[in-house]
Amino acid sequence: MTIFWTIVGIAIFFVGLLISIAWHELGHFATARWFGIKVPEFMVGFGRTIWSVKRGETEYGIKAIPLGGYVRMIGMLPPAPGKTLGRSRRTGPFQGLMDDARAQSRLDVLPEDADRQFWTRSPWKRIVVMFAGPFMNLILAVGLFAVLLMGVGQATDGTRIRDVSECVVPASVAATQEVEQCPVDAPPTPAAGAGLLPGDRVVSFAGRAIEEAQGQQLREAIRVASGPTPIVVDRDGVRVTTSVNIIDNEVQDFQDSTRTVTAGFIGVSLLPDYVRQGPGTVATEIGSMIVRTGEAITKIPERVPAVFGAAFLGEEREPDSPVGVVGVSRIGGEILAQENVPWQQDVSLFLGLLAAVNISLFLLNLLPIPPLDGGQIVPAIWESIKRNTARALGRPDPGPVDAARLLPVAYVFVLVFLGFSLILAIADIVNPVPFFG
Repeated sequence: MTIFWTIVGIAIFFVGLLISIAWHELGHFATARWFGIKVPEFMVGFGRTIWSVKRGETEYGIKAIPLGGYVRMIGMLPPAPGKTLGRSRRTGPFQGLMDDARAQSRLDVLPEDADRQFWTRSPWKRIVVMFAGPFMNLILAVGLFAVLLMGVGQATDGTRIRDVSECVVPASVAATQEVEQCPVDAPPTPAAGAGLLPGDRVVSFAGRAIEEAQGQQLREAIRVASGPTPIVVDRDGVRVTTSVNIIDNEVQDFQDSTRTVTAGFIGVSLLPDYVRQGPGTVATEIGSMIVRTGEAITKIPERVPAVFGAAFLGEEREPDSPVGVVGVSRIGGEILAQENVPWQQDVSLFLGLLAAVNISLFLLNLLPIPPLDGGQIVPAIWESIKRNTARALGRPDPGPVDAARLLPVAYVFVLVFLGFSLILAIADIVNPVPFFG
């Protein structure tokens, strides 16, 4: 069943990724149509078309490679300045490439569509059209976080017992090896000896009442206690009173999980409680995730060697390593394959991961690099600055910015992106990120 739920989780998360991409493209499509720009294609994916349908003047479809999507608007590139017979008078190593791209752009423009081209719209309208895609991802991320925090709730330390360990094992041993069976000389845990069971909720410890959201207080109380200690649990609506003989053991430090300390121990793990939050928490979490994701994006270039080593040299994959489409889909499968966890945890991890993907799409697409959306926003901003400056100085309109001159950068970026995506896919398959340790 674990394999089945893993496959189901991968499929569900993959569909979520496709919806996120389509939602992004819908932002471009809706604003382009709003401003009267003709849109012949609305596609999710790249490469060969798997399915498509034409409605009005637009063909909607899904392509074979799910690494993104696009909305094809006519007239993305303006005519070359000083053109002669369709070719620019300028020369250079990339001039033929730029002229061919302009010629291809003109093929979509029928005589009756001359005034419906992207480049003919004012700069602010082009900025709105290109920003609308990433902004839709931000809206989706906010919506997902709202459902997660205001609907499902935020995980807090709970007081319900998840597991009862059979025997006493030091934390340093448990962290370095899988303990499937108790060692011969290992004593039973105090919780097992006291008859505590998974599902019991602790309502009193050492004579002190424990509320449902006071799991951390319960943990702290256990660590400072010693010897026989009364404990009351709620078991299927019936209160059961017993005593646990608390012993000292090597356990993880609350402040630093990489360190261990000697403290009171009974041998139970606790399930989290989920407390619904308000809009303020949603805004705070979104802001925090944007900052963390932005920092992670700036570190991608320096992590390329480590990803390459993980993919081809067998090097250890770091927990904060970048992941691609394959990696995040696999993590989605792992989430659903977990056993003995509350449904809120599965839903929270799913929604949180999908929200993180949408925040990444929001920030990545704003990078001022063609063919990303930011690569069209920056020329529009520059054109607006030039036109407003010329108007203020009483000079003629300088005309549109020649965005085709950025095409060499776009081709280089696409090659680098495809290469890095391939390396990420291989690393995610042969050496995946240890999401659950």
